[in-house]
Amino acid sequence: MKAAVVTEAGVQVKDMPEPKPGPAQVLVRVRASGLNRADLAVAAGHAHGRQGGPGTIIGLDFAGEVVECGPEVPAHIKPGMRVMAKGNGTYAEYAVADYGTVATIPGNNMSWEQAATLPVALTTMHNAVVTHGALKPGQSILIQGASSGVGLMGMQIAKLMGAGMVLGSSTNAERRGKLKEFGCDLAIDTSDPKWADQVLEATGGRGVDVIVDQISASVANGNLKCCAILGRIVNVGRLGGQKGEFDFDLHAARRISYIGVTFRTRSTEEVREINRLMVQDLWGAVEAGKLSLPIDKVFPLAEAVEALAHMKANQHFGKIVLAC
Repeated sequence: MKAAVVTEAGVQVKDMPEPKPGPAQVLVRVRASGLNRADLAVAAGHAHGRQGGPGTIIGLDFAGEVVECGPEVPAHIKPGMRVMAKGNGTYAEYAVADYGTVATIPGNNMSWEQAATLPVALTTMHNAVVTHGALKPGQSILIQGASSGVGLMGMQIAKLMGAGMVLGSSTNAERRGKLKEFGCDLAIDTSDPKWADQVLEATGGRGVDVIVDQISASVANGNLKCCAILGRIVNVGRLGGQKGEFDFDLHAARRISYIGVTFRTRSTEEVREINRLMVQDLWGAVEAGKLSLPIDKVFPLAEAVEALAHMKANQHFGKIVLAC
């Protein structure tokens, strides 16, 4: 099969052996694979969870047709089904995934490309907004890095769960102008030194109940300043730096719960439960077309290097997809 592989000379699309499903895995003929920020680190030769190093096939989420099921896969998953899933090595013509991350693509109208945008975004943001953010109807939430695919999904999920006010950040004016289409009530520019004051003003001085932070270091103290007393900050990503200043006194004074999350250290059982809870809460909305992401550009698998370069340039809005 063809796959985008990390080599000593960089990422190359080359022939690789077709993977074999384990006892609890599903083998899928990949039709489309969504790009994620973590893919850039893997492409550069760094480790990301179980991925990394020469010989690694890049990719985390995908859509396609079930080809084969391991003996421990539940009977409702069958060859020929159109599915979306999370896995490793998805920039390829074939990939495997644990059955607990597999979901049936709703109806016949959703394209492979559309389906491939959803698995990582849905599970990441349901886990951040609902499970760890504990967002309640009427509460306010700020999504840092809202113009990314995952960020756009976070705002939609927050609205679906009854948020009273949804705020989203982007340092790009054109992208900020588009956030309203995805549930954003107030777009914030975190390159403005007074952005945290704007959040406080919008919430009547109280601050937001929940912050889902994909940026981290560069906005950490601003988050502490504009988070409500007894609010929650869920640290999802570190696009603004892995290390930075942190006002411990402000953190304590506002009695903020600061929660770190990642899929890299989660067990198979934990990931299955995260997926189960997401489907339980969100699948009706997915089937109704209420949760979706814009596709910025589709590249063929043969142009995986160009697709990664497009993501690294950071000029896209929504998801970049490989057609496999």
